[in-house]
Amino acid sequence: MSEAVTAYVLLGSNLGNRAALLHEARSYLAAAAGDIVAESGIYETAAWGREDQPAFLNQALALRTTLAPAELLAACLAAEQRAGRLRRERWGSRTLDVDILLFGEEIIALPDLTVPHPRLAERRFVLVPLAEIAGTLRHPQLGDTMEALLARCSDPLPVRPWAGE
Repeated sequence: MSEAVTAYVLLGSNLGNRAALLHEARSYLAAAAGDIVAESGIYETAAWGREDQPAFLNQALALRTTLAPAELLAACLAAEQRAGRLRRERWGSRTLDVDILLFGEEIIALPDLTVPHPRLAERRFVLVPLAEIAGTLRHPQLGDTMEALLARCSDPLPVRPWAGE
């Protein structure tokens, strides 16, 4: 791919020095994937899916990238690996999670990548930081803005601005 596109990713961490891991991921993605053109605040969020684990720090980024979707996925996985991510169980604790939420207006269905992220509209911990940096952006399949999706999201788990550790 040679034409730049804006991709939105979500960073998450609930093990180790969460804030430092998010910082390292931002630095790595800026060097490996493209320019960070917007970043949300950092939010502390309850764990989704398996609630018997530490709270997460989450942050959304807008990346201006010339990478193809599979190349961006490889950069996201490399950031996770650099942070010591081990994939032991679904929705388990992790040092770093980097999810591609949106890739321009593209709809992507590959064996290892689905964009828009299939559960984006169901999760407050995704929608709160994403709406902060791209509230009027429309979901390419649902047609609603991120603000509208957030307003009607039924996820009850708390998402709070992070005050620092």
